Amino acid sequence: MPVAIITGASKGLGRALAEALAARGWDLVLDARTPEVLKGTAVALEAYGTRVTALPGDVTDAGHRAALVAAARRLGGVDLLVSNASALGAEPLVRLEALPLEGLRRALEVNVVAALGLVQEALPSLREAPAGAVLTVSSDAAAEAYETWGGYGASKAALDQLAAVLGAEEPGLRVWAVDPGDMATDLYAAAVPDDDDPRPDPARVVPALLRLLDERPAGGRYAAPALLEGRR
Repeated sequence: MPVAIITGASKGLGRALAEALAARGWDLVLDARTPEVLKGTAVALEAYGTRVTALPGDVTDAGHRAALVAAARRLGGVDLLVSNASALGAEPLVRLEALPLEGLRRALEVNVVAALGLVQEALPSLREAPAGAVLTVSSDAAAEAYETWGGYGASKAALDQLAAVLGAEEPGLRVWAVDPGDMATDLYAAAVPDDDDPRPDPARVVPALLRLLDERPAGGRYAAPALLEGRR
């Protein structure tokens, strides 16, 4: 069966995608920072009859990234690498004049540097896969100027560019950056805690990601709402 590595997989979009893949028979290597929550997710997904390896840790740790890829190889390889783990830079978000530089560094380390490091670790296995693919979770803040979203948006814009260049350098792979749109996640709640407006459950975004896996369009940046509507 195909094997996916998903970072930030204990909750939100990462867990929703992991569950959808488990239902399709994929084997999974899951990452998150909170061991107890990640273990609960793994137990729930094993009920689908798939093999699930849960490795708690920080994606900025090179040893942890190597362990994720090694676990996937033990399951058969790496067919899909999903970079979903994200850091905001400040919680709640603040204007650029008040953004702690250490927070910006953390956002860049998690959202960009670690994502590239994991790709570098997994590339040999991805190249060997029959249909290797990389999916990076972007944001509309990478393309639009929203007050207080500057640090996070800059990191996601950098991730988008890395994904675009990786796609050009690795024509044998599919490399997709996906803007999932608004979602009700812990990340958004931490970013804007005073916003009580209802937002879609992350599970509603998953069919857009599955469409990419099923149809394998050319690499590039995609918006989940357009994919859900049948557009690209």
